[in-house]
Amino acid sequence: MIVLITGAEGFAGGHLAQFLRAQVPELELYGTVRPSQVAPVLPDGLLSHAISVDLRDAAAVRDVIETVRPDYIFHLAAQAFVLRSFEDPWETLENNIRSELNLFLALIALDLRPRVLVVSSAEVYGSVPVEQLPITEEHPFAPVNPYSVSKVAQDMLAFQYFRSHNLPVLRVRPFNHIGPGQSTQFAVSAFAMQIARIEASLQPPVIQVGDLSPERDFTDVRDVVAAYHAVATRGTPGAVYNVCSGRSYSIASVLDALLGLSTISVEIQVDPARLRPVDNPIVVGSAARLYADTGWRPAIPFEQSLRDVLDASRSYVAQSRQSPQGDLHG
Repeated sequence: MIVLITGAEGFAGGHLAQFLRAQVPELELYGTVRPSQVAPVLPDGLLSHAISVDLRDAAAVRDVIETVRPDYIFHLAAQAFVLRSFEDPWETLENNIRSELNLFLALIALDLRPRVLVVSSAEVYGSVPVEQLPITEEHPFAPVNPYSVSKVAQDMLAFQYFRSHNLPVLRVRPFNHIGPGQSTQFAVSAFAMQIARIEASLQPPVIQVGDLSPERDFTDVRDVVAAYHAVATRGTPGAVYNVCSGRSYSIASVLDALLGLSTISVEIQVDPARLRPVDNPIVVGSAARLYADTGWRPAIPFEQSLRDVLDASRSYVAQSRQSPQGDLHG
C-alpha cells in the first residue's frame, strides 16, 4: 500500500506519519514538505520518501502524483493560523485552495482514483448560538475570518470533485486539537512554553495571553490522526465528518490546569497582538456521525494531553539550553 501525506512536516502531519508507521511498519509512506523546510523535522526512517514541493505549482504536483501513484492521500498541507490569515488573506486563500485543486486536477489527468482525505475545519461554522450546540455537520457555513473562508472553499471543492468526477474524496472538519509539538502560535502550546521557560528562569514570571473567555472543544492530536485514518479507510466517500470530543473547556481553565502542573507563581498579562478581530465565544461539536460510521472514539484524557504538552515544552527548553545556538523559542 502506498500513502501520500501532504504537509508531512506539520503538527498533525508528523503525528499522522507516526500513527501510520506504527499501524503498518512496511508501509510505503511518502510525505510532501515545503521547499523552505531545510531542517529535518521528522525522525529518520519515518517517511519512506520526503518530497520537497510547492503544492501551488500544478506541474510539480502532477509530477509528484505520477511518481508516487498513491492508494491513499491525506491532504493536510495548509496555512493554518487564523491571525496570519487576517494579515495576508490572499496568501491563505491561494495556498489552501490552489494546492487542493492541483491535487484533484493531477488525479483526473492521470486517471487515478485513490481515496483522498481532505482536512477542512470547524472554523467553517463560525459563531454558533448556544441553543444550537453541539454543532453537527448539517450546521450552515458562517466563516468569520479568511482562514475559515479558505476552508469552506476546500470543503466544497472536495465535494464538487466527488460529484463531478467521481473522485473518492472524504472530508473531515476537526475542532481544536492539541498535543506535543504544536506551534506556540496556538494558545495551549504558547502557555506551556511560557511556563517551561519561567521554570527554567529564561523569562520573567509573566504569561502573555489573549482572550481567556472562549470555550473550545479540544481533542488530542494523536486521537485526531487516528480519526483521519478511520475516515480514510472506513468512511463513506463524499461524506463529511466532525472530529471532536463533544466537550468544551474555557481557555482560562486550560491555563489554570497547566499552571496546576507546575509550582511557579505568575502574573497574567493580556497581549493585544494575541487577540483576534473576531472570535467565537463557545465551540463544541458532535462526532456522532464519525462514531457511527467508523467506530472511532477519543482515547487520550484531556488532562494527559495537557501534561504531555507541558512535558514536551520542558524538553524543548532543556535541549535548547544545551544547543550551541542557545534558546530557540519561537
